[in-house]
Amino acid sequence: MAHTPSPPGQTDGTCSDTCADDPTTWEVELLRVLVSRTGTQVEAQWAIHPQLKHNLLPDEWNEVTDLMTKATDIVGHRFSEVLSKAESATSGHA
Repeated sequence: MAHTPSPPGQTDGTCSDTCADDPTTWEVELLRVLVSRTGTQVEAQWAIHPQLKHNLLPDEWNEVTDLMTKATDIVGHRFSEVLSKAESATSGHA
């Protein structure tokens, strides 16, 4: 099943302000990296548009998976470092 992006002007987040300038421009989110925190636990996840995943060859999918796993590890680790520094800076003050 092919995905058709939402037409310009939709409020579902698929189109930015540039769509108002050019009604033929559509923006589709192809890749997402999400870093979240619960207490001291930091989790980084990634997602790819289903149609893009479907169009990739198995070797390409493996390469994307490896690269995105590395990217989310880096982003999650960095987020955790920054969070630890911020919390240690505020925890010493009464």
